[in-house]
Amino acid sequence: MNIVFGMTYILPWPLSIASEGTLSIVEMVVIALVYLGIFSVAGLFLVLMERRVAAWFQLRIGPNRVGFQGLLQTMADALKLVSKELTGTVKSDKFLYNLAPYFVIVTALMALAVIPFTKDFHAFDINIGIFFLIAVSSIGVIGVLLGGWSSNNKFALIGAMRSGVQTISYELSIGLSLLTMILITGTLQLSEIIEVQKNGWLIVQGHIPAIIAFMIYMIAGTAETNRAPFDMVEAESELGAGFHTEYSGMKFAYFFLAEFINMFIIAAIATTIFFGGWLSPFGITESIPWLGVFWFLLKTLVLVFLMMWFRWTFPRLRVDQLLTLEWKYLLPLNLMNIVLMALMVWGGLLIRF
Repeated sequence: MNIVFGMTYILPWPLSIASEGTLSIVEMVVIALVYLGIFSVAGLFLVLMERRVAAWFQLRIGPNRVGFQGLLQTMADALKLVSKELTGTVKSDKFLYNLAPYFVIVTALMALAVIPFTKDFHAFDINIGIFFLIAVSSIGVIGVLLGGWSSNNKFALIGAMRSGVQTISYELSIGLSLLTMILITGTLQLSEIIEVQKNGWLIVQGHIPAIIAFMIYMIAGTAETNRAPFDMVEAESELGAGFHTEYSGMKFAYFFLAEFINMFIIAAIATTIFFGGWLSPFGITESIPWLGVFWFLLKTLVLVFLMMWFRWTFPRLRVDQLLTLEWKYLLPLNLMNIVLMALMVWGGLLIRF
């Protein structure tokens, strides 16, 4: 396990003579603050992007009043949420009700720390990166379940129960689709997975099984983030706001922000596993290291746009349709696909450049 973060610090005199342990703590605090900044800015930008994409699909203008071309609209919304009163139900379980939003936001931050933006911009590079991401993503649903149950609201509870069923179901497809690609790389470490792709993106090396794995991953990832057409957890026409019906102000903002950050994380993992992460299609990333951030964000935002495209194109599924899609179609297809990929790797049929 190691921590990688390409940053040169200009240390003040007290820190220049401090012990190695003190410097390590200061470095971790600085990295945490940087990632909190990335977390906040990414959330605000993705909300604005969602509104712009929705307006484009619905042939309307979208946010265009606050700031230049509406760029400060999400900032205004954030200030509104911060200033709102924190309310709750009288009979709610106060401790769990207040704890639930932090489960969701902290797990999203933990997952973001493992994402490699470039070779040097990688906060937490561990040799079980994929396993860590799958494990952390499983914890987030606890916050949803706690929030729905502790609110003492039947609609919130129904939304929370749907979330548990949906997350447990579609995590299988996410894990198996990633495992299909790990058969090519032979490692769970994200930085090493990207190194393998210097000879070509895995979605190209893996032929048709890799394309199938990517399609299943994007479908399951959209369901994992509770976004339409898989938004049974927050079905507004049925459940009000779903599991966070009773939340307001900043606590609601935590749930709202975590959804968009989780969407970014799903797209970032797909970028890393299938599309070479920070690697340039033209082989010039190594000569200009920070250009890797541009390529990584470009690929990730294209996949985020694809997930938004899903939302504004397809109607919401029923609960039975949602579970049928996973257990009768995606899971069997995934199992056959992983066997096919194993045979290809064993027979040396991968594409190498």
